[in-house]
Amino acid sequence: MNPKQPIIYLPSSSSVHFLYYALIILLSYTRISFGGGNETDYQALTGVYCGKRHRRVTHVVLESQGLEGSLSPHVGNLSFLRDLWLGNNSFQGAIPRELGRLFRLRSLYLYQNKFNGTIQTNIFGCSNLQDLRLFYNELVRNIPKEISFLSKLTFLPLGHNKLTGGITPFLGNNTLMKLFSTSGNPLGRSIPDTLGHWKNLEIVSFVTSSLSGTIPYSIFNLSLLTNISFDDNHLTGPLPPSISNCSKLGVLDMSENKFSGKLTIDFAKLRDIRYTQLSNNIFESKEADQMNFIDSLKNCTKLEKLGLGNCKFQGVLPRSIGILSNQLHNLYLHENQLHGNLPTSIGNLVGLEMLSLFGNQFSGNIQSTIGNLQNLKVLGLYENQLSGQIPHAMGNLSMLLHLQLYSNMLEGVIPSSLGNCNHLLTLSLNDNKLNGKIPTQILQLSSLSLILDLSQNNLFGSLPQEVGDLKMLSELYLYENNLSGNIPSSLSGCATLSVLSLEGNLFQGTIPPSLISLKALEELDVSRNNLSGQLPKFLEQLKLLEYLNLSYNDFEGEVPMLGVFANSSAFSIMGNSRICGGVIELGLPNCKETKDNTKRNPLFVIVILSASSLFIIACLAYAWYKNKSKRQPSQSATSERFMKVSYNQILKATDGFSEANLIRNGGFSSVYKGILDDRFIAIKVIHLQNRGAQRSFMRECEAWRNIRHRNLLKIITSCSSVDFQGNDFKALVYEFMSNGSLHAASALDYIHNHCEPTIVHSDLKPSNILLDDDMVTHVGDFGLARFLGTTSYQNNSTGIRGTIGYVAPEYGIGNEMTSSGDVYSFGILLLEVMTRKPPTDNIFNEGLSLHTFVSMALPDHVMDVIDVNILNAYQEDDIFMQNKEANVKKIEECLASILKIGVSCTLDFPSQRMSTKEVVHELKHILDIFQNI
Repeated sequence: MNPKQPIIYLPSSSSVHFLYYALIILLSYTRISFGGGNETDYQALTGVYCGKRHRRVTHVVLESQGLEGSLSPHVGNLSFLRDLWLGNNSFQGAIPRELGRLFRLRSLYLYQNKFNGTIQTNIFGCSNLQDLRLFYNELVRNIPKEISFLSKLTFLPLGHNKLTGGITPFLGNNTLMKLFSTSGNPLGRSIPDTLGHWKNLEIVSFVTSSLSGTIPYSIFNLSLLTNISFDDNHLTGPLPPSISNCSKLGVLDMSENKFSGKLTIDFAKLRDIRYTQLSNNIFESKEADQMNFIDSLKNCTKLEKLGLGNCKFQGVLPRSIGILSNQLHNLYLHENQLHGNLPTSIGNLVGLEMLSLFGNQFSGNIQSTIGNLQNLKVLGLYENQLSGQIPHAMGNLSMLLHLQLYSNMLEGVIPSSLGNCNHLLTLSLNDNKLNGKIPTQILQLSSLSLILDLSQNNLFGSLPQEVGDLKMLSELYLYENNLSGNIPSSLSGCATLSVLSLEGNLFQGTIPPSLISLKALEELDVSRNNLSGQLPKFLEQLKLLEYLNLSYNDFEGEVPMLGVFANSSAFSIMGNSRICGGVIELGLPNCKETKDNTKRNPLFVIVILSASSLFIIACLAYAWYKNKSKRQPSQSATSERFMKVSYNQILKATDGFSEANLIRNGGFSSVYKGILDDRFIAIKVIHLQNRGAQRSFMRECEAWRNIRHRNLLKIITSCSSVDFQGNDFKALVYEFMSNGSLHAASALDYIHNHCEPTIVHSDLKPSNILLDDDMVTHVGDFGLARFLGTTSYQNNSTGIRGTIGYVAPEYGIGNEMTSSGDVYSFGILLLEVMTRKPPTDNIFNEGLSLHTFVSMALPDHVMDVIDVNILNAYQEDDIFMQNKEANVKKIEECLASILKIGVSCTLDFPSQRMSTKEVVHELKHILDIFQNI
């Protein structure tokens, strides 16, 4: 029986009260209230069904209802119950032993709650049970062997609990098993051979289960298997060639283990394989034909992803790589020991979106056939030994988002054709032997918003004025070249620039005062140039500037004392002999003494006395710098940039964590406002005593380490210390957003489409989207973020959590986190902003949701649901009122378009929703119309 189809049979008032009584028994300890009368009884019993024959409760379907408390043991009295679905609520406490009385029960859904204790051994009393879903709870100890008595059991997902004691061999008796998962449990031990008895098994997942030993060969004789996920364990030995027997296999994930030896799988038999991930293993072999398994993949016409990174593969990459499936989107061969030329046949893989070959020993030229990969979005060839010129055909890659060719031996000029890659976000050509001038075409790529790195080459000539066209760029690295002329004043157009690195060139003249407009600038390094003139006092007005290096130029005059100049460890001015003043730690003479001494001492005397010592200091500094610059500039700069704060400083900043400073409270953390070094900040104090909080802290730190965008909340630093009682203390310090919270789309587009790996926010809601003084939106709180396409701890934390009303419906049935879930949450936010009704508003019941409320108003009744304040705001404008009728019509059309976006984002099926890229495109189009009204 499908519980969504039957209608509650209510022939009389007595039947109503019987069902009412049954529900009270079931939920007697939950926080739920009912009114009086038959009608309210009926409304309260939505989701409770009874049979027509016995008029007894047969189905209870109360998933995702926000229910709390413990589950009553009286539930065992519902002896006719066949389906009990209570998933995605907040039940806690032990699972009642009395459930074992329900011998008619066929499906039991208790997933995604807070149940603790053990899985009760008397569960075997539910002899007809077919589907038992307990994933995402807090269950402990062993998987009871009594489950093996459930002879009809076919679905058993136990993932993301705290189960230990290994996988009991007795489970091999459940011969009808189709799906079994223990992912995210610290089970330990090895995989029992008896699981090979599951002849009906289709999906098996042991992700992050602390399993060790070898995989029993019997498992790979299960011919119906479609999904094998054993990643992130301690499994050893060679991968059995019998994997080839699983002819229906679509997903094979064995990454993050210790598999070794030669890879001998015959992929030719796996014609349905779509996803193969074997990265981060030790397939080390001295045999010359180590990579020949690639040949057997040519018949896998459905292959979409092939992950072979960091596996210690040696040898050359065979030409047969070019005859793989045209459906192949992702190819990972990075961090191996592959050498020789890149096969020209790679240009045949026209479906590729990501090609990751970095960290090998590839040599020779990059062939022009690379230009055939016109769907490519990420190309990582860095840290190899590639030589020759960058092919002009690289400009054909018009969909490219990230181009990383750094740390090779490439030479010649930078091809102007790269200006055709008008979606580029990152261009890294540093640490090569490139020469010539910087092409103006790449400086006119308005898409460049993350990194442009041309450092450590032999580029010469001036920095073109067109550099000011990079209005969205965050980081610009041009250090260690032979660039000359003046620093162009047009750099002031780079309004979002946070890092500007020009050191080690031949720039002359002054630092243009127009750079005062770079309000987002955090790091500025112009050291080791020929700059002169007065020390630029205007730099003290850049409030975000945290690192400044003016060393080894010819600046003169007084050192300012405000802003970045107030902290002697935040800036360097050595090698400028004609400066004075500044903070006392610098040890410079005051400016009056300098003037007097200059009158008394001839210039040549000063030069003679200081030249030798300055030369020695300069040589030491240069040697230190060369060693430092070999590291990634963004990493080194980051380590210098973050200040250190103690528990005591945070305690004082928040006035002892007073309630007056409390902004909001959550399960994993509390957020306080405070003042630190005369700067308003927001401090997120982690509740380490709560389960999952430590993982949330680590996940958020990892997210902030990997991302940077103007619409993401700015993190200042973190604190990992102990309090005055000796307890662990962890906190994150953010920029304070003074104007509360609202919504954003560009930041979502960035983390979904322009980050590697892709990040899913997982908890998008109004309180996590903040407005600064300039009403610019910033997305924050990455404590529940997921990193797609990786096997690091971020993906393996227990519990899919979110906020009721904003969580995508597919998460309620245990689906994996995807960017479509963020799209759903954003759509709800968008509809809430436009209607001023939260998704949990009291009007949304009996099947009416925020989504249906708006969709029913489209297209002719838009103004019936729109917040009246939106239109009223425009009617206060005199210019608007001069052509009111036409303008009102335009606005209504725009509002309707926005609502359509929100409705499209909140469709039930993820595949039907818009992508964040499409959302941003449509919203920008609507904004253009608004601005012309």
